[in-house]
Parts: sequence; structure tokens; C-alpha cells
Amino acid sequence: MLHRLSRKFCPRNVYFTLTVSPSSSRNLISSKNALNNCSGSFGFFNSSMGINQISPFSSVSRTPNFTKTPLSVRSYCSGNWSEDVEYLDESGSVIYSGKGVRSVEPGLDDHVMVGGLKKPILNSSAVAKIVEVVKRWKWGPELENQLDKLQFVPNMTHIIQAMKVVKDSDASLSLFRWAKRQSWYVLSDECYDILFDDLNQNRDFDAIQSLFEEMVQESSDKGASLFSAYNRVIQYLAKAEKLEVSFCCFKKAQDYGCKIDTQTYNALMMLFLNRSLPYKAFEIYESMQAAGCLLDGSTYELMIPSLAKSGRLDAAVKLFQEMKERKFRPSFSIFASLVDSMGKAGRLETSMKMYTEMQSSGFRPSATMFVSLIESYAKAGKLDTALQLWSEMKSAGFRPNFGLYTMIIESHAKSGKLDTATSIFKDMEKAGFLPTPSTYSCLLEMHAASGQVDSAMKLYNSMINAGLRPGLSTYTALLTLLANKKLVDVAAKILLEMKSMGFSVDVSASDVLMVYIKDGSIDLALRWLRFMDSSGIRTNSFIVRQLFESCMKNGLYESAKPLLETYVNSSAKVDLVLYTSILAYLVRCQEENDERHLMAILSATKHKAHAFMCGLFTGPEQRKQPVLSFVREFFQSLDYELEEGAARYFVNVLLNYLVLMGQINRARCVWKVAYENKLFPKAIVFDQQIAWSLDVRNLSVGAALIAVVHTLHRFRKRMLYYGVIPRRIKLVTGPTLRIVVAQMLSSVESPFEVSKVVLRATGDSVMEWFKKPIVQQFLLNEIPSRSDILMHRLNILFPSSAPEIRSLSPPKPLISGKAL
Repeated sequence: MLHRLSRKFCPRNVYFTLTVSPSSSRNLISSKNALNNCSGSFGFFNSSMGINQISPFSSVSRTPNFTKTPLSVRSYCSGNWSEDVEYLDESGSVIYSGKGVRSVEPGLDDHVMVGGLKKPILNSSAVAKIVEVVKRWKWGPELENQLDKLQFVPNMTHIIQAMKVVKDSDASLSLFRWAKRQSWYVLSDECYDILFDDLNQNRDFDAIQSLFEEMVQESSDKGASLFSAYNRVIQYLAKAEKLEVSFCCFKKAQDYGCKIDTQTYNALMMLFLNRSLPYKAFEIYESMQAAGCLLDGSTYELMIPSLAKSGRLDAAVKLFQEMKERKFRPSFSIFASLVDSMGKAGRLETSMKMYTEMQSSGFRPSATMFVSLIESYAKAGKLDTALQLWSEMKSAGFRPNFGLYTMIIESHAKSGKLDTATSIFKDMEKAGFLPTPSTYSCLLEMHAASGQVDSAMKLYNSMINAGLRPGLSTYTALLTLLANKKLVDVAAKILLEMKSMGFSVDVSASDVLMVYIKDGSIDLALRWLRFMDSSGIRTNSFIVRQLFESCMKNGLYESAKPLLETYVNSSAKVDLVLYTSILAYLVRCQEENDERHLMAILSATKHKAHAFMCGLFTGPEQRKQPVLSFVREFFQSLDYELEEGAARYFVNVLLNYLVLMGQINRARCVWKVAYENKLFPKAIVFDQQIAWSLDVRNLSVGAALIAVVHTLHRFRKRMLYYGVIPRRIKLVTGPTLRIVVAQMLSSVESPFEVSKVVLRATGDSVMEWFKKPIVQQFLLNEIPSRSDILMHRLNILFPSSAPEIRSLSPPKPLISGKAL
């Protein structure tokens, strides 16, 4: 008896019948087992062929329970299914009979056997099976075990399609690494592209870097180049701002000879430019050129502004010209960057050319471009062009901003165009902009510099009324203007307002005081100093000294003494130069009242030179030592490293004073000690027996007369006592002292011949002259006191002949001296 099983066979109404032999129950059981074992395999066959799957049944005699099972259930046929299978239609008629499905080797065959026919496995079914396995097992050994048991041999197409469906980076990566170990694996650019896309979507850049290293090694081993994958990795890393990693991948790609596309170059250049590394971006650009890669429009848009902003203007212009030659239309951003950069670099003609070309290309200048151009021309001093652009800007409907108003006003003010600056300043106020302190200050300072007091004060009052706080430079400029205009009261008012604003006014007040001193307005300077004292404003000792010197120069001795006392009480030290200058005024003084003031001033200095002067005019009983020892002691106390020049100055003035006072012996002691201390080392020269000379050109009149007498006395001793007679003797006087010395020597009938600058005589004639008793008395005792010799006009007798430049020289205008 035959038992028939029927199953509807899609897409047609077809039934099949499995016929088995009923000879024994053993055959029935074996038939059940065979059908059970084949159900999974046949189900896969049905799914691959588009047929619904048969479910296993428990009894042959009953109708099997057919249910649709999921695709994930799988079993494998372990033996041949050789029984006949009849396919029936709905009426039960047999439409086909034949052998059942023969088993295949899983993982080796790319087909199934339907009877005697080979039926290929559909790609969609294979991909679906792989996707099913991957989605279920995800990763790990179990996934690989299940993939190894696939009933077909996959290929790279199946793997790539499955990875596209899975869209899970970890699962795709596991499937990819399993596929790499198979014999049918082929290196695929698309496969890596999918993996990198998934990893980039997950922002897993460490995995991208690791996979890139794996790809580099694999492509190196197999000698293949993956153009798309290499570029994609670099682009992803660059857009993620992974600077070091992306540049490293770029270098590796270059080393392996991979061709880099324009988008990759652009991504890298953009990354370096965003990181403020323009020179690195230019290095990428140079690599791009060396590789022969053509620039596209986006590269030009990227590089030209970058080159211009970094200062490589010639390169930017070259690219700009190349862009036009290749028929690319420059964008507004390119024109704007070139106009701005060329203007800031001072290449105004090129900037204006770009500006004109931009307009001819149909672009309308922006407000930023107008501002840039106006600033460039204003800073370059081309204010006419700046004003023309200013007018174009307003004609184009753009309203100048606050910064532009400020800049154009300050530029015109600093260039001296105060009328234009003032006009624009008024427009600025009408436009509703409140000028800044810097704008006010610039205008005010320029009006002050041009001497316009009324305009400067008007701006100052406007600034105060606007609630703005003037700066230090503004106050300084205004005070200087008022000082120059000798407006003491107004300057005092401004200074007090400055003090109330919290500024330190000591320096500013001292500056005003110096203006009066330098201008010679001593009365105003004293008045300003009294105002400073009453307001509690202090000045420095240097300015007090300058004012003291000015008072001395103008004969205001009574006003000078309080200044000197202030100077001394401020812990300032009166140096030898200052003391000597006061002594020089005493030498020239004619009025007894002025002499008393000057003696009081000398006493107020508290300098050791004054104690020396007082001791010099006392007797030996009070000094308790001879004059020469007293003088030597004083000069030994001087610091010649610091005061050598001052000591020479002091000797010259002191000898003037001593000669006029008739203190010839004391004067000769001073000269002798000065010469011993080498204050005048080149004054006396002994050239063996050829020539002896004395140079008094750098001495004062008194010092020159004392030096001539004292030196001739030395010459006489050498010639008479030692018998050494030179061929000639010279007295180098210079044009100023020539007359004085010649007249003094002519009174004792000297043999010296007078020339323009030198008095000469032969040694023999001088020797005969020295033997005269009147000459001996003249040289040993004193200088003749004839007023016609000693008391010439003081501009001849007492010239300002200090041997060195001093911080305070004696006043040059000389008045008549005192007769002996």
C-alpha cells in the first residue's frame, strides 16, 4: 500500500507525493528519518529556488503539518535521498516524478541538485544568508564557525553586498576579516570604502587609523593600489581635524605611489589653514602641483585668499591669472581678499586695479571692501583718493561706521588738514556717533600743535561736556600749548582739572615749567613754581637747578638763593661745576649788593670748595698750615676720575678771582698744585735744547697770566742754574690771550716777538733778559697791576675757555670786572 504526501508547490498549484515501500515498519521508520533529515536541506533548496519549505512530520500515515519556518533554521542532509518523488496537481494527477534532492557539500558547491539538474544559488539568497548569520552572531569565534558552515561558496560580491546591508562597523569588520582568511578573497577598494564609511559614521577614528595601517600593509604585500580608500581615509581624518594623523596618512599614501585626488588636497589644505599653518598648506599645494594634479575651482577659491592673507601676493596674483586663463570665473571672495591684502601691503595701484576689475565683472563692492580701501589709502597719506572712495561708499548706500569715521578724521587731523577733519567730525556727530576720547584727543592735539588755542579749548570743553575723560596725552598737548602761549592762569586751571581726574600731575607741571625756562620767561617760571608749591605739586631737582641757573644768568640773585636752598634741601648734591659757575658770576659782579647775594649763594651751596675758598683767604695762624700745603690738601681730596674736567674749570675761575683780588702768591700756589696734579699735562713742553714752550690757549686770563709768570720763572732757573739754553722759547697764546700776555711782558721790555697766536724769542735773548734785576723782581714777586694790562674788557680778559664741555658752563655774556 502506498502512502502519499501532498504539498502545494508555488507558484503553480503543484503537489508532490513521496512514495515509500511498506514492507516493514523498519522501512517506514527509516523513511520518516530520511524525510526529517532532508527537510532542512530541502528547505534551503526551496528558499534558494523560491519554493515554500516543508516541515518535518511525525507519522507517514497522517497528513503532515506544513508550517513556514524562519530562514535562520538550518539542517544538513547526511545521506542520499534516492526515493521517487511525484509532483501532483490539484486534481491528484502526476505531473512529474523523479529522484529527490541529492546532497551537496556545504561550502564547496555553488549549486544544488534538483533531480539530475544543477540549480545555481541566487546572489540575493546568498547575501541574505550571510546577513542573517552576521546579524545573529555579530562577531567572535561562533560567527566564524557559522560562516564556515555555509552551504555555498561565497565570493567578494556577496561579502560587499552583505556589508552594505549590515551597516554595523564591528560586524562588518568581523565579516571582512573572516573573508580575508578565505582562499577566494580578493583585495577590494570598495570593501575598504564601506568599512571606512561605517567607521567614520561612528566617529571611530582610532579604528580608521588601525584599518588604514592594515590596508597599507596588505596593498604593499599584494602590490595593489587602492585609490578610493586611501583618499577617503585622508579626507575623513582631515575633516575631523586630525591634523597629525591625516598628514601622516597623506605621506604614506605618497610613499606607496597612490594617486591623491583634488578633494583630498583641498581637505588637507583647509585643515592646515584652519590651524593657522599657511606654510604647511602651501607645502601641500606644491605637492599637488608636483603630482600634476589639476586645480579645480574650489582649490583656487581656497588658495588665492590664503596666499594673499599670508603675504605671498605675487603667488596669489599668479594663481589669479592662471584661474582666468583656465576660464574659471573668480568669485567675490577672491577679489575681496586681493583688494584687501594688496591695500594693506601698500600696493595701492594693484589694489585699485582689482577693485575696478571686480566691478567690471559684475560684482558690487561690499561695505567691508570700501572700509579696507579707505583705510589703506588714508594710512598711505593719499587722502584725496580716500575721500573719493568715501563718497562712492555713501553713494552706494553704505553708511560709514564708527571706526571708519574715527580713522578718516584722525588721518586728516594728523596730516594737518584740520578743516576737513573738523567737517567730517561734525558729520560724525550728526550721524549719531559719539566720538571716542581718541578722536577728540587727535583733533585737540593737532589743533594744539598748530597753535590754535581757541579751537583746542573748544574741543576740550566739548569733550568734558560729553562726559568723556581726556587722556594723559591730551592734557599734555593742551598744557604745552597754553604754556607756549604764556596763558599761565588757564594752564593752572587745566592742571587742577587734570589732577581731579586722578592723573599724576607732577611731570606735566614740570614740563610746563621747563617750557617757561627754555623760553627765557623767568618771571612766568617763578610764578608757575609758586603755583606748584601752593597746590602741593612737586618738581624734580634737575628742573630746580635749571631754573636757578636761568635766574643767575638773568641776574635775579635774590630769587636764585631760595631755589638753591630748595635744591640742597631736596637731597640734591651741589657739584663742583655748579659751585664754580656761581664763583664765575662773583668774578664778573660789579654791584656790592649783588656781591652780598652771591656770597650768600656760595655759602648756601655747602660745598667743600667754599670752605677751601674761605680758608684760602685767612691767615696761616687760622689755617695752621702754609698756603701751599692747604691747597695741596684740597686738590688731593678731589676725585679726578669723576671731577677732572670740573677741577680744570674751577682752577681757571679761581685764578681769575685771585688775580683780580690781587692774591698773586696764592694764585701761583694754586697753579703749581694744579700742574703737579696733571690738570694741564700738555701746558709746558721741554724739547731738550731745541725748544721750550708754554701753551695757555685753554686757560682763562688770570690762569694764563699766572702760568706765564710761573713758567718763565722755571725756565730762568733751568737756564741760570743748570746752564741749559734752548734755541728758542715759545708762548702759545692763541688770538684771544695774545694781547694780554704781550702787554704784560712788554712792561718789562721782553724780547718776545708777537705773531698771530704765538710769542717767540731765541734762547740767548731770553737768557740776557732773565739777567736783568727788574725781570727777576717781576718773576719772583708779583704781576704788575697796571689796569691797562689786566683790566681789558672782560670779553677778552675772561673768555669762556673751559677745556671741556660741562653740564653747566659759565654764562657767555660778560660784563665789566673789578679793577685791582
